[in-house]
Amino acid sequence: MTLPAERFPYVISDPAMGAATQMPYLPITLSLGAVSLPVSGLLDSGASINVLPHSVGLRLGAVWEQQTTPVRLGGNLAGAEARVMILAANVGKFPPVRLAFAWAPTDGMPVLLGQMNFFQEFDICFFRSRPVFEVRPK
Repeated sequence: MTLPAERFPYVISDPAMGAATQMPYLPITLSLGAVSLPVSGLLDSGASINVLPHSVGLRLGAVWEQQTTPVRLGGNLAGAEARVMILAANVGKFPPVRLAFAWAPTDGMPVLLGQMNFFQEFDICFFRSRPVFEVRPK
C-alpha cells in the first residue's frame, strides 16, 4: 500500500532577502536511543550523503570517540573529518526509518538530507514555483 504524500512549504532562510531565499527545509525528528530531537533538514539532491552537524550529534548524546567508522565528505566539507552515525528518523506521519549520516566535527552547514540514504527512503517532488515540496516514503 502506497502512503499519500505529505506537502511542506519552502522556508525563507533570510527574511531580509525574502522569497529569493526560500529553501526546502523538512521538519524531521532524529533519535539516538531514548533521545529525540526535532530539527530542520535541507533536502539536497546534489549531496551524495546525509550530513549531521557536530552540535546536533552532541545534543542527541553521541560521543565522537565512539563513532569509529570514517567517511569522506566532498564539496565544501571535503577537508573535514567525518564519521558514520545511524539514527532513527521520523518524517511527518510516516513510519520511522533508519538514516545513515556523516557526522562532521563542524557546524558550518545545516542537517543535509542527501542521496545516501534519505532519497533512497523517500520520493521527493519539488514544486519551487508554488513554493512547496512533497515527501512520500518509498
